Amino acid sequence: MAKLKNIIKQLSAADYDAIYNSLIESNAEKSAYLLQSMRERQLSDTKIMGELEVNTNAYYTLRSRLNQKIEEHLLQQMESPRTDILKKVANINEIIFTKKKAIATATLKKLEKELLDYDLSNELTVVYKSLKKLHLNSPDYFSYSQLYNRHVAYMLAVDKAEDLLAEYFKMYGQYSLSGDETEKMGLGLLLKEMNNVAALYESHRLYVYESCIIIFHRLFVDKEETMDDGKEPIEDILDNVEKIFSQYQLDSIYYHLNLVFEFLKLEYYNHYKVYRKAEHYYEEVNDAADNLLTNYTLYTFPSQFLITKMGRHLRMGTETSMFTENEGVFQDFEVDKLDIPNYVVYTMYRAISSYYAGNYDDASRWINNLLNEVSLKKYPYIQLEIKVVLALQYCMLKDFELFNQLINSIQRQIRLLGKENCEHIVLFTKILKTAISEVKTNKAQKLKTMGEKVGEISTPFFSPSSLIDFKEDFIGRISLR
Repeated sequence: MAKLKNIIKQLSAADYDAIYNSLIESNAEKSAYLLQSMRERQLSDTKIMGELEVNTNAYYTLRSRLNQKIEEHLLQQMESPRTDILKKVANINEIIFTKKKAIATATLKKLEKELLDYDLSNELTVVYKSLKKLHLNSPDYFSYSQLYNRHVAYMLAVDKAEDLLAEYFKMYGQYSLSGDETEKMGLGLLLKEMNNVAALYESHRLYVYESCIIIFHRLFVDKEETMDDGKEPIEDILDNVEKIFSQYQLDSIYYHLNLVFEFLKLEYYNHYKVYRKAEHYYEEVNDAADNLLTNYTLYTFPSQFLITKMGRHLRMGTETSMFTENEGVFQDFEVDKLDIPNYVVYTMYRAISSYYAGNYDDASRWINNLLNEVSLKKYPYIQLEIKVVLALQYCMLKDFELFNQLINSIQRQIRLLGKENCEHIVLFTKILKTAISEVKTNKAQKLKTMGEKVGEISTPFFSPSSLIDFKEDFIGRISLR
């Protein structure tokens, strides 16, 4: 909510009036009231919900729609100058065929300057191609040919960088489910290739794309690199990118990529446990979580935010609040089931949120749907992780028949993969079997000891079981069963 309030307070008077009037004209009185309340009155969310007579889910939906309306208005204002330039590029042939050479050249030179300001490399190639033709019999022909060739090459470099970005985060998704060393090496090679492409030109756009990978790679792949390794510090990279975004405020790609770098700032401060600073960016990213998960898989691995979010709630002891919040945040969200890594993380986030709310039926439904809809044969460790969390739900539901069947399946899979590779899963199953056993002597203490041991084991892949907190509350609930 913090992000929406800040945006509304920073709107110019003209923008605020335009948005408010547009909402009134479209009969969106509640959205208009919400806009006015956040702009002019210091009311709590609870107070606003009471005055609007809406529940939490409806309030989240209302807030989301208002945020979308504001973004659409701001984007429209931002794109107007760009639209005018693109129209001029589309009319270049008309200029060449109807204007005298001197006028056509002057027009194209002015257009060249505007396109350079916006860094529109694709359109610049059209301008240079036309200038080259106009100067066929002039000494300037060679210089325009050179500019044309350079911008065609630069355009291809930008396209290559965008392809590398998408390929990197697709491979990272696979690595997050497998922890495979070969895929880790592949990520390193893609990073080096991006470095090589970015080094070809002094380009802020290539620098921004390269930064998306560099920061993420250092935080989640090369976790052991030191601060004095001669590389540009992450904080400096973030500052430089912010300066680029400020300089090119009318660039629509940068406008949207700002969310990616807010997310990276959150992950950076969270990684180094500077939680006070991380909290500011958490509010920003959490407000746009469904948008991040839906539209940014080509520029980052957005599901990492959900892992960070669960870790934050567990650290703050607020894990039971996730379930209610999800109903509003993800009300209109549609996950891409073909994107298996992001789908797995999202589904397990929803299942674990339900578990902490005590809704074990809902948790088991999420997990069973995942296992039925997606083949995880390529990712046996993640399949094992998912199954053991499902076994926990059966344990809580006292469905011991399904629990025993699933535990037998898990133990068979452990034997195939090797106990030494599944140490935390072995301990997890022991906790569950001890919890439902009839033995009462020192049961709570045994569960606590094993729970502490599980927490000490780390895995190179996404581990849903590690997000189950074996604290007193858990021990108290499960030991009664």
